[in-house]
Amino acid sequence: MTHYTRNGNEIWVRTHALKRAVERGITPSMIEATILGGRIQKFGKNRVKFIKQYKRGKVICVDECIRQNTILIVTIEWGK
Repeated sequence: MTHYTRNGNEIWVRTHALKRAVERGITPSMIEATILGGRIQKFGKNRVKFIKQYKRGKVICVDECIRQNTILIVTIEWGK
C-alpha cells in the first residue's frame, strides 16, 4: 500500500486500487496530485472522495472508511 498525509490524516491507497488505476490510464503522479491537492467531497456518513480535474476528465479517489484520522482509498477512477 502507498501512504500519504494530508491535513493531519493518514491516507493509505490499496495496491489493487493502484493497479486498476494504471490499467485505466491514471498515472501514479496524477493519483498523488489528486490526493494531496484535489478537492475533498464528503458523501455518506463517514466517507470522502478526492477529486481533481484534468483535460481528459476528473480523477476520483474513493475511500472505504475514515477511522481516527486514517483514510483507506479502495477505488481510483475517471469521472465526468
